[in-house]
Amino acid sequence: MKIAIDARELAGQPTGTGRYLSELLAAWDGFAGAAVHEFVLCAPTSLALPHITTLRLSSVVASGHGTVWEQFVLPRLLHRIQPDVLFAPAYTAPLFSPARTVVTVHDVSFAAHPEWFSWREGLRRRFVTRQSARRAARVITVSDFSKREIVRRLGVSGDKVDVIYSGAAHSGHQAPIRRKENTSPVVLYVGSIFNRRHVPELIDGFARLAQRHPAARLELVGANRTHPRIDIDAHIRQSPASSAIRVRSYVSDDELTTLYREASAFAFPSEYEGFGFTPLEALSAGVPILVLDTEVAREIYGPAALYVARPEPPLIERGLEQVLFDDRERTRAIESADDLLQRYSWMECAHRTLQVITAAGS
Repeated sequence: MKIAIDARELAGQPTGTGRYLSELLAAWDGFAGAAVHEFVLCAPTSLALPHITTLRLSSVVASGHGTVWEQFVLPRLLHRIQPDVLFAPAYTAPLFSPARTVVTVHDVSFAAHPEWFSWREGLRRRFVTRQSARRAARVITVSDFSKREIVRRLGVSGDKVDVIYSGAAHSGHQAPIRRKENTSPVVLYVGSIFNRRHVPELIDGFARLAQRHPAARLELVGANRTHPRIDIDAHIRQSPASSAIRVRSYVSDDELTTLYREASAFAFPSEYEGFGFTPLEALSAGVPILVLDTEVAREIYGPAALYVARPEPPLIERGLEQVLFDDRERTRAIESADDLLQRYSWMECAHRTLQVITAAGS
């Protein structure tokens, strides 16, 4: 079977969805069942590909940008390569695809909270994602919570939606991360900075904590994608703990490994996610996590997280105090993570995803 893949998210500096596709490709590379298929990556520019040894993998490039590329250029590529099925891993697909389509919709934040998006961007996302999901042969999503949201907000039948959990550990970490004990507590946040993730409140909660623990540090990693725009750099400069806070828009895998090794705790006060890679990645590195108490967080992280009821600085401060310095809670969370992480395997995710794709293309 010839499987075309919309691989735009692998270009440049891949983040969440690019990471999802990269991990699938790396896992498929180890499957005997995947070796019988031909995979063709379609993109508007050259790609940074994972190391592949056995997978029959090629790429085709045709320049373009964004939705115009997806809706007009990608269909022409599909006509040229004649795939049996198209896998679209990033929410949307060509509305007039010459091939049957499987699309992964990770979340529907743009429909649940349109105030987090500009009117033009929100309208585009809602229309194209809804139509893509309705026209697809199958829809994959990453949590039971997201399935309920897709059915409710996009009007898609639950019978055509498959829930397949993503993995936890980053395949870029070739060996287990060895934790480094720090005398200075380090709080780590990793993820694109959206309004829903309440990074300003995290900064303010950390600043309150730093008044009592002046050796503490806060490391923030993620591009600022807030709307309405929040000036995160200015917020840090105005913080009384500014000298203890560092923000970077992107780090390499090696740098990220070092950050997990040095972290004492991981904070992710998000009020809306489809899944949430990075807290699980922290748990797999032995770092206890602090998250907002939401329906999807309870589903994904279960007893392995410490929860904050609301994204308010005093509550975040109290949660950070607990996750950093309450040895009993830290131990309980890490021990709970051992069983929890067994649910999240990139190999299992890749196996089930390939089953859905090949069934749709048959």
